[in-house]
Amino acid sequence: MVAGVDLVSVTLFNNVSLFLKMPWSENHGIFLFHTLLQIAAMKKYISLFTISLFFVTIASAQDVRKISDDFQRLMNDPKSPYGKNKVAGKYYDIRGFKMYCEVYGTGKPLLIIHGNGGSINNFVYQIPYFSKKYKVIVADNRAHGKSTDKGDSLSYEMMADDYAALLDTMKIDSAYVIGWSDGGINGLLLSIRHPEKVKKLAVTGANLVPDTTAVPQLIWDMVLPALTELKNKPDKNEQEKNALKLYRLLAEQPHIPLTDLQTIACPTLVIGGDHDVIKEEHTMLIYKNIPKSYLWILPGSGHSTPVVYKDDFNKVVDRFFSTSYRTFDGEGRFF
Repeated sequence: MVAGVDLVSVTLFNNVSLFLKMPWSENHGIFLFHTLLQIAAMKKYISLFTISLFFVTIASAQDVRKISDDFQRLMNDPKSPYGKNKVAGKYYDIRGFKMYCEVYGTGKPLLIIHGNGGSINNFVYQIPYFSKKYKVIVADNRAHGKSTDKGDSLSYEMMADDYAALLDTMKIDSAYVIGWSDGGINGLLLSIRHPEKVKKLAVTGANLVPDTTAVPQLIWDMVLPALTELKNKPDKNEQEKNALKLYRLLAEQPHIPLTDLQTIACPTLVIGGDHDVIKEEHTMLIYKNIPKSYLWILPGSGHSTPVVYKDDFNKVVDRFFSTSYRTFDGEGRFF
């Protein structure tokens, strides 16, 4: 769920028709959330409340707006190669569709997975940082961006299997993995369904179930009316059909049992904001059920930890990947 701040934020404006009329940025994979922020800002409809659900209130509304504007500007920058790099990009025929993927840097493989409605360029702050040290592999998920899939069904399990197949096709035995939002769900499932593929895992803003134990009722009150309106719309075009798949994905899935989490063997860093769209106690539940895990709750943060806390996020995740997992037994807990 609330998978990439994108689809959730559409409902903040309670206007699915606006969403459907917007040009779908297949080539740039821009979060719908940030597009809507830009439109709303120009029309002076934006509120601090809307932003603060997803971005940390660092000092003032101006600071928060600047973070969002800078992120939007980078993703829209014609000079930014991410998501449209003819040299780094390639299509891979896997599991019945063509998956678009870009590769940056050399070193140990690092797979980065975006959220619902997102695309490769959502990681404008992570790709340049990690590609200095790792071979960064970043793709458009099935039914996202350039990875077109006209099938009726979509599930997190399908996408996790897609990533395992992508790594196989690229002849990569295993990789470090970062997943944001739905990407975090995909990372968990990749570790469960294909444990040999994941060296270490860092997930932020992931959830196990699509209900109020994981996501506040406030968020559901935003999402479900928009889903109903779209579902009831007659004669949907292809764009609308794809949008409905993504809405249903975040509203009806995932369903990951705690017993499955307990099978994850790789060291895992579980991340969340203390004001995330995922309840902090649910993030804690994920952490408590993965045998070799660390927990990092960012204070004063919403769902967009890789954006708002980009420098801290990159450094902490890199350090997690670079150091051995530490166990805490007996006296070790005192230091």
